[in-house]
Amino acid sequence: MGNTYQRVLLKLSGEALMGNLPYGIDPTIVQGIATEIADVSRQGIQIAIVVGGGNIFRGVKGAAAGMDRATADYIGMIATVMNAMTLQDALEQIEVPTRVQSAISMQELAEPYIRRRAMRHLEKGRVVVFGAGSGNPFFTTDTTAALRAAEIDANIIMKATKVDGVYDADPKIHPEARRYKSLTYGHVLAHDLGVMDSTAIALCKDNNIPILVFDLSVPGNIRRALMGESIGTIVGGACEIS
Repeated sequence: MGNTYQRVLLKLSGEALMGNLPYGIDPTIVQGIATEIADVSRQGIQIAIVVGGGNIFRGVKGAAAGMDRATADYIGMIATVMNAMTLQDALEQIEVPTRVQSAISMQELAEPYIRRRAMRHLEKGRVVVFGAGSGNPFFTTDTTAALRAAEIDANIIMKATKVDGVYDADPKIHPEARRYKSLTYGHVLAHDLGVMDSTAIALCKDNNIPILVFDLSVPGNIRRALMGESIGTIVGGACEIS
């Protein structure tokens, strides 16, 4: 199957990097993700990545524990830079040129986020990892993914999760739950399906950016998703049960 997408934004949660660990980063998981990204990058697909920080620190939980919400969110943003640097190291160990761009100035560690520079890196075949979220508290990394995808003219957002798509009910509780093959943005918003937060969905809707929700835990799924195989659930089409 030929390349379907020229430029994609891959959204990875921090939790995706910790595997079965209770906390932190599982090097084996990171190496597996890097290997798949490398495989796709060498096919000529331009890849940008937004990574979360929930494996290290969750701003919302910090705020719930009594911490100031803005402070908690800034700590969470710093955690995403740690994950971004980890991904960069794993990719560069297998000879994939990678740049980390941070929305919070950390010039000793990462480039500042500059849209034109990011696009130039992508055009040169480098993987770009966006760290520190949007640089603003109260915005999730899902919203950052939608924002960066719009800014760099990505064809699609690939949201890596622990389930194989979006269901009409929680499949863990309801075994009869059915998986959607495709969904409209409006249906996701109206039924609060938890694909991404409402700000991210609205941003994708306004800029006509489709979102593919797929299972990261299946080896090879990043490649299958990026090469256009029919897996997961796509948001941005008509409502269709698979």
